[in-house]
Amino acid sequence: MFFSDSDFLFQVHASKSNQATAKFKLIHRHAPELQNFRGINLGPPSNSRERMKQLVRSDHARLRMILQRSVLRKKNSRVETAQSQSNNLVELPIRSAADIGTGQYFVSFRVGSPPRKFIMIIDTGSSLTWMKCKYMCKDCFKDRVRVHERIFNAKSSRTFRPIPCSSSICKQDLARSFSLQHCPRPTDPCSYDYRYSDGSTVYGLFGNDTAIVRLANGQKVKVPEVIIGCSETIQGEFHDIDGVMGLGYEWHSFAVKAAKKFGHKFSYCLVDHLSPSNLVNFLVFGQVNDPTMPKLQYTDLILGIVNPFYAVSVSGISVNGVMLNIPSYVWDVRKGGGVIVDSGFSLTQLVKPVFNRVVAAFEAPFSKFKKLPRNLEGPEICFEDTGYKESLMPKLVIHFTNGAKLMPPVKSYVLDVAEGEKCLGFTSTPWPGSMVIGNILQQNHLWEFDLLNSKLGFAPSTCIFE
Repeated sequence: MFFSDSDFLFQVHASKSNQATAKFKLIHRHAPELQNFRGINLGPPSNSRERMKQLVRSDHARLRMILQRSVLRKKNSRVETAQSQSNNLVELPIRSAADIGTGQYFVSFRVGSPPRKFIMIIDTGSSLTWMKCKYMCKDCFKDRVRVHERIFNAKSSRTFRPIPCSSSICKQDLARSFSLQHCPRPTDPCSYDYRYSDGSTVYGLFGNDTAIVRLANGQKVKVPEVIIGCSETIQGEFHDIDGVMGLGYEWHSFAVKAAKKFGHKFSYCLVDHLSPSNLVNFLVFGQVNDPTMPKLQYTDLILGIVNPFYAVSVSGISVNGVMLNIPSYVWDVRKGGGVIVDSGFSLTQLVKPVFNRVVAAFEAPFSKFKKLPRNLEGPEICFEDTGYKESLMPKLVIHFTNGAKLMPPVKSYVLDVAEGEKCLGFTSTPWPGSMVIGNILQQNHLWEFDLLNSKLGFAPSTCIFE
């Protein structure tokens, strides 16, 4: 699934075929192929309980990040909404990430001229794409180079151009990506101090370079002028990863840059987290071609309010066809509530007023099973599954304001946690605050982010498409 340097490269223009797509393979953090990834607790965990603990710990770190960063904003978005250049599609395979609150999946990413390959965490909750890098420093990562770790030598890339610290891009546009105002000389590079909720920090400089993506037909495409972070100093949990691909909604994120080139759309499809390893998740830029998939339902994407997150307009939750009595104000993203769709979360996060009503709706069916004590490193509501059948569980539906309905299978909200144990796949978070539709609830669906029309499309899918 990776590129070879000898493959033919070309740059897409509006006149090119409108059938091309770019695809990345998404690799979950528990995928066997990551178990030998240097220094990181990746690959299959020792048992099912440990697996869930890892996911919950990552969710907690990510929730802290969202609580810190989801300050209500009513600024106009900087993302261009010009007509799409083409309907080409790029697809990238995805894999799962580390407990640093940034995400659960990795992709293979190539940048520079000549291109270098990196294994990057994808993060819909941040906008900066960065990798371990050398530009100004002489001895940074010297110990890592000795053991053949992937380090981007920016000066060796013919297409790398540092962004001047005196530019308005540095002083204003990149302010939310922690650009520093320190500028000894106008031509010095724009630097950043990028901080994560777990205390990890990366220091470096901003530049433009060319990224390489692989089309579904096997050809490769140049995406020029991608803003990347050249991280020369790393503190915290990022020492043993190559970097982060920022997919959040900001004008300089890779998601917005690549989506603009391929019809202003990107999509991902996540198979069941317990599926056999030969089933693959994908991140796609462009129009997905899956004739077996039902027609997409669409709801509004609320962009530019809680950047870089992708918010949606939810109107309620029903259980077995009965709408729960939930106050409407909790769904309003402009009043301290709202819902975001985030592939970086595993469990679905609900504010306390919503969580309590969902739990109450499951009280009767759960009462047939022995309740288990709360594990602080696991879901909140668990029970012994002796005699369990999915047919005994009520049907949960998330309703969107324009009539779209997410009807996940029972296995996506009543989860296998360990042998003989099942848990409700929701956790509580204080009000006021954002709620999150996590990746387990998103499973077995295609999710299409249409940035041009501010729409989120979704439909059940096997995630097997051209």
